[in-house]
Amino acid sequence: MGGWWVDNMMVERGVLWDMDGVLVDTGELHFETWSQVLSEYGIQFSRELFMAIFGMNNFDTLLHLLGEPPTPEQVVAIAGRKEQAFRQAIRGRVSPMPGVVEWLGRLSDWGVRQAIASSAPGANIDVLVDELGIRNRFDAIVSGYDLPGKPDPAVFLEAARRISVLPKNCVVIEDSVAGVEAAKRGGMKCIAVTTTTSAIGLSNADIIVDRLDSLSPEVFKRLL
Repeated sequence: MGGWWVDNMMVERGVLWDMDGVLVDTGELHFETWSQVLSEYGIQFSRELFMAIFGMNNFDTLLHLLGEPPTPEQVVAIAGRKEQAFRQAIRGRVSPMPGVVEWLGRLSDWGVRQAIASSAPGANIDVLVDELGIRNRFDAIVSGYDLPGKPDPAVFLEAARRISVLPKNCVVIEDSVAGVEAAKRGGMKCIAVTTTTSAIGLSNADIIVDRLDSLSPEVFKRLL
């Protein structure tokens, strides 16, 4: 895959995709399965709490919901049960977000290296990527499940390393406040999509759009 010429030097460029809310709208499925499982454990849950935890990994989610660090047993039991329910709910109920398929193809044609960098468990990412039929577009797929959660930039830095692109030459596509902050902490540019968060909440991003199919190629190229 070719790079981009900058000041007579070949420079690789990368785009790091968050998954939930960016590649695919799984918000309702996550809300549905969290509600189902947390009720089994007698843990209070609401739409407001869901919006507060969206984009967090499961440890940080349970920390927020319980008000104290969850035990390893709680993470395995509660989060494991939720993720199993989520994977069962995915089949036949997801499709790529508007503009995603077109942008995956366009970026590939431009010679940009692409990776998924998601807080979700690897098993969830695998099921979704195969359900959407987009696996072949990515040079790396990185789960941040066992890494420090966003807004820590760990998952984005690992994805940049896997595709051999310097963080400063990467653009992150995100939809959460924590994700935008993680991109910035990692020294990367960021495009934010208002799938789950208002434009005001995403104001630290370089570009904010309601849908990726409204983003012009010229604007994206300038950011890269």
